[in-house]
Amino acid sequence: MVDVGGKGRTRRVAVAHGALAMGAGAFEALAAGRLAKGDALAVARLAGIQAAKRTSEIVPLCHPLALESVEVDVALEPVRREAVVTATVRITGKTGVEMEALTAVAASCLALYDMVKALDRSAAIREIVLVEKSGGRSGTYRRRRVERLSQPPRVCISRWGSFFSSASGTRAARPRRARRSSAPRSARWDQVDVISARSSSTEAPSRSGFLRSNPFAA
Repeated sequence: MVDVGGKGRTRRVAVAHGALAMGAGAFEALAAGRLAKGDALAVARLAGIQAAKRTSEIVPLCHPLALESVEVDVALEPVRREAVVTATVRITGKTGVEMEALTAVAASCLALYDMVKALDRSAAIREIVLVEKSGGRSGTYRRRRVERLSQPPRVCISRWGSFFSSASGTRAARPRRARRSSAPRSARWDQVDVISARSSSTEAPSRSGFLRSNPFAA
């Protein structure tokens, strides 16, 4: 464990976020409170609070902390059919509570999965991330955005044999030669293949053939 004896006591707050995505049937039963195991939202909140208090027993090198406050909120998003968990942990101490917030979110999502798995075993836990933290030597951190992993990254492949990934924002060599086109050269610059697991629609590329805009940008 890291020696925190030389650190000063400061007010520390950490906020973490996560989500459980599920099918329509499971989501409707969750929203209506018709799950066989009972009130899933209440169980998820209690699971998150309990897990935050016992983080040092779950994550080996975390310090045992006397937490001052743990808040766990579960919100339902009908459009995405997701249960979104937000955990806020507070303490006045010598070390941060980021791991406690993340552990609370993870436990809440696991509890929700346990409640809905009889209706949807394909339910997926997604996007467990630290949203913000304050206090300590490093000061304040705020995540610019929460990546929506429920929407797969789109990749635009150009006829020149390179691709641009909207998730990583990087270019790489295409592993195979691009398909030739019989159209005139002046009309070929905008012929691209767009790979998307959610939609067959394409976005207009730039003249270089790359999808320059990031669909996940905040």
